[in-house]
Amino acid sequence: MDTVAATVKGWQVVVNPSQGIAFDVPPQWARQSTDWVTYVSENDDPEDTPLIGMRAPAYLKEQWCSSDEDKDGTVEHTPLAVAGSRGNNGARSSEEIAGSDPETWVYGQFTQPDKTKVRPGEVEPFTTNSGIKGSLGAAWSVDVKKTQKCSTDGKAWTFAFKNTQGDLTSWSFFGAKGVSDEVPEATVRKIAATVRLYKVSSGS
Repeated sequence: MDTVAATVKGWQVVVNPSQGIAFDVPPQWARQSTDWVTYVSENDDPEDTPLIGMRAPAYLKEQWCSSDEDKDGTVEHTPLAVAGSRGNNGARSSEEIAGSDPETWVYGQFTQPDKTKVRPGEVEPFTTNSGIKGSLGAAWSVDVKKTQKCSTDGKAWTFAFKNTQGDLTSWSFFGAKGVSDEVPEATVRKIAATVRLYKVSSGS
C-alpha cells in the first residue's frame, strides 16, 4: 500500500488499484483496505441497493458519532468525513459526474428521505497537481432536522476525470457540515489536488 509516495509532506497515500488512482490524506485519516467499499442506499430499501459507492476509502474519525436508533443492540457509527474513488461506467462526461455524484452522496448520507434539502454547487474545470484535467463539483444540505442523535447537515465534493484506460472515473469526499470539527473546503480541495494516476505493478 505504501509503494506510492505521498506528494504532501507528512500525509499518507490512499490507493485504488482497480482504478489506478492514488491520492493523499492528512495523517489522522484512517485508510481502509483496497477492496473495502463504502456506499449509501435508501434507508427503507430491504435489499440495501447502493445508490452510489466508492472503493478503498479513507475515514476521518470513523466513530465520530455513534447511536443505536433502531434499538436492536447494534451501535451504528457515523464518520466525520470519508474520501474514496470509483469508476463511472455509463456516465457521459466528467461534468455530468461532478454534478450528480455529490448530490447523491448528500442525499444518501444526510437528507433522506427529503431530496429538496440538497443544494447543488457549480461544476468547475479543475486540474490536479499532477496535471489531470477534469471537473470538480459540490453539493450540500440545508436545514436537516435533528431527528436522530447523529443527524447533521453534510456536504460532498466529486472530481471526475479519465484514467489511464480512458475510462471516466472519480474521486469523492463527503462529510458533516456546520459542526465544530468540519473539514474546511480548503482541505477538501488540497486533497482533491493530490489525485493522480498510477500504474499497478504486475507484482502487486
